[in-house]
Amino acid sequence: MVAGALAALVHVAPDASAHASHAADAAAVSCAGSNTISFSPGLSLTARRTRIGGDGAYTCLSSDPALRSGVSSISGGGWNGCFFSDATTVERITWNTGEQTTVVYRLGNVQQVAGHAVVMVVGRVVKGKFTGHTVASPGLQLTFDPLQCASRGGVELITGPSTLVIV
Repeated sequence: MVAGALAALVHVAPDASAHASHAADAAAVSCAGSNTISFSPGLSLTARRTRIGGDGAYTCLSSDPALRSGVSSISGGGWNGCFFSDATTVERITWNTGEQTTVVYRLGNVQQVAGHAVVMVVGRVVKGKFTGHTVASPGLQLTFDPLQCASRGGVELITGPSTLVIV
């Protein structure tokens, strides 16, 4: 599922007729890093209204050679559970260049599989560098105790590797 979604996103190429002044904004970016995401209340077997918070750090490859890394803050909320997600999440990325990007993720899927949270979110850049571009952020994050889904408090924290692809 994740590979198919990424393949569908990556086939999009920048328009060669774009003006030179927009060349940096047409850059494709691929980042690898890690995220720590908190849920309040924690994810449970049934979806419930939750608040989402967290942060990320990425090392990147880009057609813009100046862009090499970024750090982010993550916030949002909606209906979430261990097997269902209907939430809107905002990621504010500050690049090593000092430029910023705000991404709104309206499509997300978080599944608990064998002690790991398999995360796939797709969004759009709504402000800053790369405005209008599509973003995919798949990741496999460790849930320290998968039985927490069935507990009263639920899964309150997931952390682990993540990627960020902007096309």
